[in-house]
This record gives sequence, structure tokens and C-alpha cells, in this order.
Amino acid sequence: MRSLSLGQIALIVVLIALLMLTGFWATSVWNAAGDTVMDKHGWIALGLGTFFSLLIGCGLMALMFFSSRSGHDDAADPFRTRREPPSQ
Repeated sequence: MRSLSLGQIALIVVLIALLMLTGFWATSVWNAAGDTVMDKHGWIALGLGTFFSLLIGCGLMALMFFSSRSGHDDAADPFRTRREPPSQ
């Protein structure tokens, strides 16, 4: 196993600090809103927002997958060499 450089260690320390700060912030916001009640319209908005976010995300991932598989992305990368399938 190779040792980490000083820059990599600094990056890991900064990322861990950001993760800890985000966790602390999320916990404090969660506890501050503890007595808040969400009505029916809030739940509907949350459900629709989640549904459409997942729908758009899955749709864009499917488009990216099918675009890559059909070869449409090959023309956008002039430095990529086209590999021919092995002949049998």
C-alpha cells in the first residue's frame, strides 16, 4: 500500500471537516423544527417533488445510457479512436 501525499491528507481532512459541519448543521436544523407540523398540502408537495425529481433523474440517466450505447457520443469526442469489434 502506498503512502498518501501531504496534499491528499489535507484534502481528506478538509472533506471530513465539511462532513462533520454538515452533520452538525443538519442536526441543529432538524431539532429546531421539531414542533412544526406539516399539513396535507405540505405532504403532497413533498411527495410530488420527490416523484418528479426521481422521474427526471432516471430519465436523464436513461437518455445518457442509450446515447452512449447508440454511438451518438462518438462524434463529440474527436480524440477517441473507434475500436472495431473483433471479426470472427
